Amino acid sequence: MSESTIGGSYEECQTTADWLLKHTQVRPIVGIVCGSGLSALADMLKDPQVFKYCDIPNFPRSTVRGHAGQLVFGTLKGKPCVCMQGRFHLYEGHPIQKITLPMRVFKLLGVKTMLMTNAAGGLNQDYKVGDFMVIKDHINMPGFAGVNPLSGPNDDRFGVRFPCMSDAYDRELRQLAHDVAGELGFSDFLKEGVYCVLGGPSFETIAECRMLHRLGGDAVGMSTVHEVIVARHAGMRCFAMSLISNRAVMDYDSREKANHDEVLETGKQRAKQMEVLVSTMVARLDNDENNDKNNS
Repeated sequence: MSESTIGGSYEECQTTADWLLKHTQVRPIVGIVCGSGLSALADMLKDPQVFKYCDIPNFPRSTVRGHAGQLVFGTLKGKPCVCMQGRFHLYEGHPIQKITLPMRVFKLLGVKTMLMTNAAGGLNQDYKVGDFMVIKDHINMPGFAGVNPLSGPNDDRFGVRFPCMSDAYDRELRQLAHDVAGELGFSDFLKEGVYCVLGGPSFETIAECRMLHRLGGDAVGMSTVHEVIVARHAGMRCFAMSLISNRAVMDYDSREKANHDEVLETGKQRAKQMEVLVSTMVARLDNDENNDKNNS
């Protein structure tokens, strides 16, 4: 099946970008993706313009509780931003190219840096519920089975056929997060680790959690990685951070169970601190660095 029939073609993305540029005066250089329970990040934008996904040409719709399903344009700490309140997932039934279409639209809008958040289960036994994990690398389990957003014909207008992923998560942005966390007094609950993505929507079995941990995973979730792959393909810098919303069950004698309500409740408790961390990072972004860094 060609990309043009399932979403994500250059022409389709350009049509969406043109529609948005016609309806807003904001020319964003920073894109932010809010994960489950973390939509309040978008509420920090000044002079917000809100577009529901259902009103945006070619956009899929978000069906997950905790995801508002709208695009918000505005300024954050003086920088023009666009924020996704809710993202799309494989388990909602969307083709993977449709899930990642917003990243390509953002590129065509002029976005240079992507900041992404998600809620994830903690595989690392040293992590506590409520910790933040700066993502330094990922394990793309669907990719092992050929489910990759870059599958199909490559359009050189977006990026090269075989993009490098060893630098997927920008080192300077990760260091900035640690520096800001130190200043804010957040260092005690800011970790750094490897994020594993699975297709969902069922939570992981005990055997799967044990396997992922042995493979080197520190947290597991159902998003972000596909977006990062497409954003990096398009030359944008990427930073991603997980809120550890529950601890993965690793013991067969345990009575604990992962559930979505726990994810949302943890998000609510930590949302304010994540807002402060992300907004302070945006304020520190250097416009010159933000322009062309890591575009190769």
